[in-house]
Formats: sequence, C-alpha cells, structure tokens
Amino acid sequence: MLALGLQGSPRKNGNTSFLLSAFMNELEKLGAQVKIIETDKKEIIPCKECSVCEKEGFCPLDDDMNSEIYPLLRQADIIIAATPIFFYSVPAQLKALIDRSQALWARKYKLKLNDPNQKWRRGFLLSLGATKGKNLFEGLHLTIKYFFDAINTSLEGSLTYRSIENPGDMEKHPSVLKEVKEKASQLIKPLLGRKKILFACRKNACRSQIASAFAQHLAGDKIEVTSGGSNPAKMINPMMVEAMSEKGLDMAFRKPKSIKEAAIEGQPDIIITMGCEEGCSFMPGVKIEDWDLPDPAGGTIDFMRDVRDEIEKRVVSLIKDFE
Repeated sequence: MLALGLQGSPRKNGNTSFLLSAFMNELEKLGAQVKIIETDKKEIIPCKECSVCEKEGFCPLDDDMNSEIYPLLRQADIIIAATPIFFYSVPAQLKALIDRSQALWARKYKLKLNDPNQKWRRGFLLSLGATKGKNLFEGLHLTIKYFFDAINTSLEGSLTYRSIENPGDMEKHPSVLKEVKEKASQLIKPLLGRKKILFACRKNACRSQIASAFAQHLAGDKIEVTSGGSNPAKMINPMMVEAMSEKGLDMAFRKPKSIKEAAIEGQPDIIITMGCEEGCSFMPGVKIEDWDLPDPAGGTIDFMRDVRDEIEKRVVSLIKDFE
C-alpha cells in the first residue's frame, strides 16, 4: 500500500514539512509504504494550455510529471496534499502540479477511461496559514476538491491550522500530534486487512498488468494488488493498453517492475503466475498458483482480447474466494 505525500511548501524544514512528516510517519507505523514528493525540487513545467491532453490524454511536456509524478499518482492508494496558504491558495510549485493534472482529468472526462483504483484511492488535506481569517482556507478547499477529483481520489477530510507563521509554530501546537494520529488512523483503516496478491509474469508488461488492473478495479476494497516480472520490460504492451481501454480501464502511466520491487510493498499472501514459471524462491512459505495463460505479445489484437477476457474470468472467480 503506497501513501504519497505532496509537499507544497518551498521552505525547507518548515511548518508544512513538520505537519506532513508527522502524518506520513503515522501512516507508515500503520503499515503503509510512504513516499513524499517535494514539489519545489521537481522539474514541473507550468501548463501551456496547448489542449493536447484533452485530445490525446497525454501531456507533451517532458519533465518530472511524465517520468515520475503521473505514475505515482496512479500507483498510490493514499494521497496527502500538504501546503501553506499563499494568497488563499497553494504555492506556485504545487499549483503547477495541480494544473498539469489536467491530463488525468482529460483521460477521465474526455476519453471516458476509468483508473482501476479510482473507487478506492483516499485523500487528505493538510494546510496552515499565518492569519486568523475566517475565510483563510475556503479557496484552498475548492482547489483541492477539484484536484482530487481529477486524479481519481476521494477527499476524506482535512486538518487546517491558523496563526502558524514563525519557525517551529507547528511543532509547538498543543494538539497537532494527537489530531494527526487520529486522522491518519481513520484514513488508512478501510485499506487495512486486505489480502495481498502479487501477479507475476516475465516482462510485467501484459498479462500480470491486466490481472492486477481487473483485481484492483473489481475488488480493491478486499485485495491489495501488485505485479512484477523476473525480467521487466521497459514499457507496458501498447496493444494490451488498447484492449483494456475497450473494457473502459485506463492502463496509462503504469511501469513494469521486478518481482523484488513489487515485494517491497509487502509480502503477498499469494503469488499468481501467468504461465511463465517465474521464480519467487526469495519468498518462502508464500502460496503460488499458476494460471498457465498463453503470452499474447506479438500476436493479433483478437488474440490479446481472448487472453484479456480469460484473465477477467479468472479474476472474477478469484474474488469470490475473498467474499
């Protein structure tokens, strides 16, 4: 389970950093794998309003959004946005990331594609401001609401703090650690206790990606899904992406990874191989099941569809075992 933190403040080791770190530490204690993106340290080109994403579903700008951030937004089970208030909104660095989420908005609303994890991904807002104004967080809440909608994340709540201006103010706050612990527990609780399944094939570019997407889409509330391969490819199979889009499922921004990389997310309860005789000897005691499916790579689109449909049937059957 990946919890992704979006650090919006350009100030190093400031109040926002303290607040986000405290929240992420609680999530990690409860079992999440955590990662923080410090937006001011990333190359995020501001949106050029070229409208390419609304036609093709991809942003043509070559920067950290395409190479790193879009994939992480799709991989994450939990997303935490943390930001100070700049003119009743977010700093420019985080705003650039938010604006570039238009590519994900376009895939959802223009291309009508469903992110397999969209029904289960949970989000939370952390923010602070220097003044006591009644309307201090109103603009921010509206921005984050629509940002989270674009990235297929339900906004589950927020912690906001006024009169936080000087270094160390957040750390001195009398109730912050108690509130962070309570909210982090509430946020992650629905995702705890799920069975962990690792789908494996040699390249992690086709069959295991299909299986993980169907399992995530159909039963992400019951199953924590990951996938990997013994010899991962550089990119996922484009014909597989086309076949899955016919089912309304969006496979964009997925990256092949090794079985060991997948296992870092937590030892699975079961490993399901696709017929590649994948070796998982480094996980002794884990049940392994082989589905013995033909490899559609290099075949026709019709063959890909047949394999896709067979995997879907097997995933549906698998899910019944967890009901």
